[in-house]
This record gives sequence, structure tokens and C-alpha cells, in this order.
Amino acid sequence: MTVRPPRPKGPPLTAMRAFEAAARLGGFVAAAEELNVTAGAVSQHIKALEGWAGVALFHRSAQGVVLTEAGRTLQPSFRSAFDALADATHALRNLSAEVEIHIAALPSVAQLWLPLRLGKIRSHFPQLKFSVTAMEKPPSLRRDLFDMTLFFDTMNANGTCITLAKDEITPVAAPALAASICQAEDLAGATRLQDRTWQQDWPNWCAASGLQIDDPTDGPGYSLYSLAVEEAKSGAGVLMGHLCLIETALDSGALVPLGLTKATTGRALILTLPDIKSRRPVLEDIAGFLAT
Repeated sequence: MTVRPPRPKGPPLTAMRAFEAAARLGGFVAAAEELNVTAGAVSQHIKALEGWAGVALFHRSAQGVVLTEAGRTLQPSFRSAFDALADATHALRNLSAEVEIHIAALPSVAQLWLPLRLGKIRSHFPQLKFSVTAMEKPPSLRRDLFDMTLFFDTMNANGTCITLAKDEITPVAAPALAASICQAEDLAGATRLQDRTWQQDWPNWCAASGLQIDDPTDGPGYSLYSLAVEEAKSGAGVLMGHLCLIETALDSGALVPLGLTKATTGRALILTLPDIKSRRPVLEDIAGFLAT
């Protein structure tokens, strides 16, 4: 008769993953965003891990959480372990004969900048499949199985990043509305469309152009920049145009610049690739195609 004695059980992988993410990112909320769960779930996972180990890993207070000495001691080992697991997962995925390129992009980029270029890429790489996920914050290319990201960021790009376009802004409007605005001062009385993600667009542009407006952020607000673009095309108001995002509307004449100051936001549209050891070979070709 085969004897199968019980073996000691380790903690759940989900609990260890929650601890590693919270320790690396500095809190339960940030960890929850990365793991696509609630902060409460992260807290419960970490409590389970602490219960299994019999030691506190975080100090909890109204101001947030801080690693205990035990948590600080364990963090490097947990990080190395999950880095190694992520590397192995990427390597396994890259063995597949069927290649699907997963792109993560800011919603405005996914809706306004990428579609035209993605159609050309599909024609150039007919053997590949492409999927696009719109999200507000860049995912971790070390941990997630995305092949590239497209987000606005500052110019401190490292070796895995390619700058695709500077982020320049200037007021734009539908042709009929644009014809009624003869000078910058006319913007004070115009309906100014506001993108809630980039709430500082109008104040920053006013500062750069020297225009004084009592409340430059006053005006209808939109949670998606693409909605504000459509409203501007319909004549609903003046939009602060991110020029690299509204190329199609400008080329078609649906929107026209008001001929006023162009300002830079200090950001750029940046394509980021995983580290070379996690990168599919074809990604350099796709990135070069997007950069032209």
C-alpha cells in the first residue's frame, strides 16, 4: 500500500504576488491597479500571507502602509522570484508559432493615432495578429504580457523607448467657428472644450501664449479626448488640439488651427518595448514602421 503522508502547505501564490506588488509599488491601491483587483482584495491576500507566516509584513495607518523590517528583508527575494517567473512566462509565450502582438495604449492614442497606422502595419505584416488594449496608465512590460506600449511621457526615454512625436498643443475648431475667432482674446468668450485627463491644457497654453482668462478651465468636460474631438468637429466649441492626435481631422479640414501660439507640454508620444530578453524579434520591425 502506497503511503501518502500530508505535506506542509505553502501560502497561496496570489497572496505572495499581492505582497510583492504592494512592496514594490508602495501601497495596496497601486498594487490593486497593477493586479486588476480591489485594494481590499490585496489587503486580504496580504493578511492571509501574514497569518501563514505569523509575522507582520506591513505597518498600517491612516496615512497608508509601510513595510516592516521583515517585509523589507523579504522584498528583494520576492521581487527576484516574480521577475524570474515573468521571464519564464515571456519565454514560453515566445515559443508559440502563432504570434499575436499585444499593444497597450492610452485611450486617445488607441482611438485617434493608432488605427490608421495599425491598418498599414497589418498589410505589411499579414502573418501577425494584433490586439489593442486601452488603459489610462502604462502596464509593466516586465510583468504583463504586452509587447509594446504607446503613452505620453517625458523625454527621459531609455534604450527600450522610441519617441514618435512631440506633444504640441494649439487651439482648434470647426471651420465655421474658427472663422468667428479673429484673435486670441476672443477665446475668453468662446466655449472652451475641456479634456478631464489633461485639465491643465488650457491653463498651460494660456501661460505660454500670455493670454489672460479668468478661468481657462471653464467649459464642458469630457472623460475621453476622442469625445471632445468629435464635439469640436460638430462646432460645439474650441478644443485644445494635441496636434499628433488630430492629424486626420486636420488633414480632412474637419478641424482647423486658429493660427495662434503652439505650445509644448514637455511630453512626447513614446513607444516602449520590453527588455531585449523578453522581446519578440519582430517587434523592432514593427516599432520602426510606427516611427516612420
